[in-house]
Amino acid sequence: MSLRVELKPFEKMIIGKSVITNGEQRTKLTIDGNTPILRAKDIVLPEHADTPAKCVSLVVQTMYLSDTPEQHHSDYFKLINEIVAAAPSTIGYIETINNLILTNELYKAIRATKALIAYEGELLAYATGSADLPEDTAGNR
Repeated sequence: MSLRVELKPFEKMIIGKSVITNGEQRTKLTIDGNTPILRAKDIVLPEHADTPAKCVSLVVQTMYLSDTPEQHHSDYFKLINEIVAAAPSTIGYIETINNLILTNELYKAIRATKALIAYEGELLAYATGSADLPEDTAGNR
């Protein structure tokens, strides 16, 4: 099955272990094969992994791009255990990500970390008094 990707001018993406940078014009690509592909919008750079949820996203991204994702499981489990201990209401998000990792749907797991990052942002906003308490995945406050 082919993947069709349209890149904006100067947009970057990762294909396998290579970074692809588009030129000055929009480009349409058709990609065949089973190599991992990440668009710039899905990439978390190490220097931007400044919260626990972003660190989880970075580790899941590393698993996805790795030939041996199992090597990163200990880092992942350490992070999620710390997150759940600090914020038990994140368990629904973590369970979703775990299930996707266990079924080897790592790209979907990366996408699922975006919801965890958003929820973490809401929790942090609440903690600083700039927002109301967010709902968890079960609709609880």
